[in-house]
Amino acid sequence: MARYIGPKTKIACRFGELIFGPDKAFSIRNSSSSRRKKKTSEYGIQLREKQKAKYIYGVLENQFRGFFEKASRSRGITGVVLLQLLESRLDNLVYRMGLAKTRAEARQLVSHKHITIDNNVVNIPSYLVKPGQIIGVRERAKSLEIILDNLIRANHNKYSWIEYDKSSMSARYLYIPERMDIPENIKEQLIVELYSK
Repeated sequence: MARYIGPKTKIACRFGELIFGPDKAFSIRNSSSSRRKKKTSEYGIQLREKQKAKYIYGVLENQFRGFFEKASRSRGITGVVLLQLLESRLDNLVYRMGLAKTRAEARQLVSHKHITIDNNVVNIPSYLVKPGQIIGVRERAKSLEIILDNLIRANHNKYSWIEYDKSSMSARYLYIPERMDIPENIKEQLIVELYSK
């Protein structure tokens, strides 16, 4: 269960956007950065885009490459299929449901066995949820303060591919989102070009 545990604000400043979620130190550090930047090569731009996608979705290189290979074998545009696979991860859907403020928090909820798929406990954050499956909160976890706080703040109608049921604290994954529905600022074509070399 590998994950990135290094400095998050530093990485967010490198990309110039909040890729790990809310960060109080981001605006302060970002504005004070006055170092001259060298011109980045084409390879550097592609590598940077891949790293940004990895950090956003919280996956490391081997797992990300596995997703890319699966996407390249699938029908459709490889870059779009890659993002769709990443969006179908359980930890990402828990985050999109509003049960967690960040994907790292969602990952922890999943690995601590607070989340169910079709009433079966699943503790694998990388589990690929299929359309039609129901993601829920385990009965004993419904009273957790962190989940209740996040649900109060969450906008449950934000993503059209997730149908949230407030009474049961569950959501149905309706369909795999199209590229225009995915809000992440990722240029997936650059990732495809990088792996195609």
